[in-house]
Amino acid sequence: MTKIAVLASHNGSGFEALYSASKTDKLNIQIALVISNNTNAEVLKKATKYNIDNFIVNKQFCDDVDSKIEQLLEEYKCEYIFLSGYMKKISPSIANKFKIVNSHPALLPKYGGVGMYGRYVHEAVIQNKEKISGVTIHEVNENYDDGKIILQKSISLQEDETVNSLESKIKKVEQKAIVEAFIKLLQPSE
Repeated sequence: MTKIAVLASHNGSGFEALYSASKTDKLNIQIALVISNNTNAEVLKKATKYNIDNFIVNKQFCDDVDSKIEQLLEEYKCEYIFLSGYMKKISPSIANKFKIVNSHPALLPKYGGVGMYGRYVHEAVIQNKEKISGVTIHEVNENYDDGKIILQKSISLQEDETVNSLESKIKKVEQKAIVEAFIKLLQPSE
C-alpha cells in the first residue's frame, strides 16, 4: 500500500477525493498524514474525523518549516505528497526527495505561476473570454506550476459563465482527475 501525505491550506477537497478512492478500493493507498500551514484549515477537522494524523506546520509553531515537513514525511514513510490547495512554495530539498503531485484549476501552461490559484485563475479565464478551461494534475518541482503534466481534463465554458459556476464545474472535474492521475501513477501500463 502506497503512503501519501496531503498538504493543504484550506478545505482540501482533493484530500476528500483521495480518501474516498482509498475506501472504495479504487486506489491502494493510505493517507498517512495531513499537514496544513493554516491553524483554521477545514482539512485538519476532516483528517481528525477520519482518524488521520494531522499537523499544523508554520512559523508560529516551528522555526524551520521545511525541515519539520521533511521530518514528518520521513517519519510517516510517505512515498507521495499531494498538494490539495497548499499555498506555500515547496522547498527544493522536499521537491528533490519526494514524489509530489499538484492539482491546478486550469489547463497549464496557461494561467499558471505566482498568484494563479483558486478564484484568481477562474477570474482570468473568464476575463480573457476563453472557450475552454479545465484541470491539470502535474508533478511538482521547485517552480510554480512547472512540473511534468500527468493528465489534463477540459470543460467548455458557457457564454454566461461566472467565476462561481466555473469554480463549481472545475471542482467536480478535479475530483475525478485526481483519482485518475494517481491510478495512472501507481498502476503504470505494462
